[in-house]
Amino acid sequence: MTERVVLAYSGGLDTSVAIGWIAEETGAEVIAVAVDVGQDGEDLEVIRDRALACGAVDAYVADAREEFADEYCLPALKADALYLDRYPLVSALSRPVIVKHLVAAAKQHGATIVAHGCTGKGNDQVRFEVGIANLAPDLTCIAPVRDYAMTRDKAIEFAERTGLPISQNKKSPYSIDQNVWGRAVETGFLEDIWNGPIEDVYSYTQDPAIPRPQDEVVITFEAGAPIAIDGEKVTMLQAIQKLNARAGAQGVGRLDLVEDRLVGIKSREIYEAPGAIALITAHQELVNVTVERELSRFGRGVSQRWSELVYDGLWYSPLKRALDGLLDDLNATVSGDIRMTLHGGRAVVTGRRGDESLYDFGLATYDTGDTFDQSQAKGFIDIWGLSSTMAARRDQRLGRSSG
Repeated sequence: MTERVVLAYSGGLDTSVAIGWIAEETGAEVIAVAVDVGQDGEDLEVIRDRALACGAVDAYVADAREEFADEYCLPALKADALYLDRYPLVSALSRPVIVKHLVAAAKQHGATIVAHGCTGKGNDQVRFEVGIANLAPDLTCIAPVRDYAMTRDKAIEFAERTGLPISQNKKSPYSIDQNVWGRAVETGFLEDIWNGPIEDVYSYTQDPAIPRPQDEVVITFEAGAPIAIDGEKVTMLQAIQKLNARAGAQGVGRLDLVEDRLVGIKSREIYEAPGAIALITAHQELVNVTVERELSRFGRGVSQRWSELVYDGLWYSPLKRALDGLLDDLNATVSGDIRMTLHGGRAVVTGRRGDESLYDFGLATYDTGDTFDQSQAKGFIDIWGLSSTMAARRDQRLGRSSG
């Protein structure tokens, strides 16, 4: 029986060439797998037909937009996931859902090998291969660009020699990856980190420097999930899409970041994530209002670790699953309304309300109606600082500096 390879297929030059390239290198039949995670590209059926025209024996296409929003973006929102405290894991979040469909296709078609179009110096090769190994350890992974030296020049030559139906008349100077959660742009002149990004880099956001009226929005959450915008019920996917449009129109969510890649190099990336940044900003503030102090403090450390695990390709790891459980508990009370102003590239919280709020006006106010018993503060301070005070007295007695 002829060996079969499942290929993560985008419909572009590299993965279209990879179909025939893999067949030549391995003698295997290739099944192309295209997954829609909201990248707003070509119609899936067009991509499917192209894969077949390029030599795939079959093509598996999946509309995973709702799945991606509900099962991947929502957990990231509940975690307030920001790698290096800034990057909302745009590309990293999409890889595990693509992996899930690659593994499903491999089982359906009896394939033993999974292929992807990643290079040997990026994060995605790790995310794909570790994810596949976690879900189906019996599958083998190959990467034509990395393993068979399939450079872009060679890919273009191969496409011309074999008559593949791929047009390369318009070559973007950038490498772009996008989905409903955001957009990532790299390479070209951006690789010089002294060069500032220019407007044609951006697609999801408008120039925040252009004067325009501000936009006020109210986001309603239930157990950490957005369920309404301005009182209109929404799914997670609809919430992201609506805020991509509204926050994007105000220039919210632009990021210019030199980040630490898993493989050990620093990489300059331009990101646009208007909906993600608006939602995370709102969620963070509602956590401040509804979650008890010690759980909230601990949750911030969990958020950082969760973000690192997902960035590093460990979505299906035991630790990430365990942290998901804690984050679900933390989000159980994260319900209520957040009012935000979107303007000038910023999403600013201006109001909070909800039945789960821990804010007590009587305890917080300094005016008439204050219910806080200030007479208890002196004793609290003495006891709270007792251990460090005792240490300071000892150091003073022995002539040591405690400053």
